[in-house]
Amino acid sequence: MHGRQGRSVGLGLALASAFAFGGSGVAAKPLIEAGLDPLHVVWLRVTGAAVVMLPVAWRHRALLRRSPTLLAGFGLFAVAGVQACYFAAVARIPVGVALLIEYLGPALVLLWVRFVQRRPVTRAAAVGVVLAVGGLACVVEVWSGLGFDPWGVLLALGAAFCQVSYFLLADHGGSGGAREAVGDTGERAEEAERAERTDRVEPTERADPLGVVAYGLLVGAVVLTLVARPWGMDRSVLSGDVDLGTSRVPALLLLGWVVLIATVLAYTTGVLAVRGLSPQVAGVVACLEAVVATVLAWVLLREHLALPQILGGALVLTGAFIAQSTTPKAPSGPVAGGPGKGAVAIGGGAEASGVPEVGGVADAGGDRVPLSEERSGP
Repeated sequence: MHGRQGRSVGLGLALASAFAFGGSGVAAKPLIEAGLDPLHVVWLRVTGAAVVMLPVAWRHRALLRRSPTLLAGFGLFAVAGVQACYFAAVARIPVGVALLIEYLGPALVLLWVRFVQRRPVTRAAAVGVVLAVGGLACVVEVWSGLGFDPWGVLLALGAAFCQVSYFLLADHGGSGGAREAVGDTGERAEEAERAERTDRVEPTERADPLGVVAYGLLVGAVVLTLVARPWGMDRSVLSGDVDLGTSRVPALLLLGWVVLIATVLAYTTGVLAVRGLSPQVAGVVACLEAVVATVLAWVLLREHLALPQILGGALVLTGAFIAQSTTPKAPSGPVAGGPGKGAVAIGGGAEASGVPEVGGVADAGGDRVPLSEERSGP
């Protein structure tokens, strides 16, 4: 019962994140059409969210000492990298092609988990990724922009790899422990509770997801300031009204939506979802962002929605449902890891090692080493 409830909460957070992220384009497009440069909109988005999260950053300032590499990596890749690479890509290749390449991220997550971490991947997750990517190709109508610009493709792939880092770093920051906030999944929660009762492991401090998001946004804002050079921005746009479909709305209202909903809420629920599910499952559900963006553009901006896009959206929904429907059983032995003391236990309950996990790294003997002492980042 506890596992099912935890997975339901994690799935709900993943859906909330997908809907929040999906609305960013619809709110940002009128600002861009009114005269703001796309990179300036991204800078306003990330910097505004960073300012909102400043009190949270101050509250979790201990993270600067405990996990500086994690925070820097999340800000550089999961925040600034995704945005900069994507907008640089769409300057060279069609938006639909760039979106499709960027959302190869869930497939890359699956490959990372299977071949780098050498952890089992469920058939459901693999089938879900294939269906979601295929459906996404229909949603963005990738065939309408067929062509090859090697630099544009490389930049879009850069956005995809940065998206992978978002899922993996979000999961790594909690290493299982943060799932207390959303519920654990499977047998590992029970094992962890037994371990705590018998004093076999010492409680460890964990990277709070709100702290990770807050400092990630701060780092991203600094990086994007260097890239976007906002001092040349046309600020007069923000003081007037812009067109949203057939209506006129204040530009600041749309900017507020982009900052508060499509960034602060989206990143926070997204990180919690990854920790409550697993990177591979949360990644597939994230493909719904493109579907949400397309539907909102149809409703609010009166953009045409073709039959292949509708069918593609159904495929993405099907893939997301299949991917989250089952999780692999815990293996009897420890998870194989890379070089070093042992394997970092990352992912949702049943996908993790059979070694008791409360937070940190399992060494070869199954003892627990606090994550903050083993290494401070990804």
